Amino acid sequence: MKVTADQNICASSGQCAALAPRVFDQRDEDGVVVLLDENPPDELADAVRQAVAVCPSRAIKIVEE
Repeated sequence: MKVTADQNICASSGQCAALAPRVFDQRDEDGVVVLLDENPPDELADAVRQAVAVCPSRAIKIVEE
């Protein structure tokens, strides 16, 4: 699994960081997503999929490898 996050369309809702804090964070100044791990381990796959599903701007994508 490879994860991408488009900071240009991020709505700064923070759902991704709440669901998968080892994979996503937010910038302090504006709350925009920060991708911490573009290749998260398998045990985080469900949390990442949930984060993708709840992202209001669809800024997060999964590329299956």
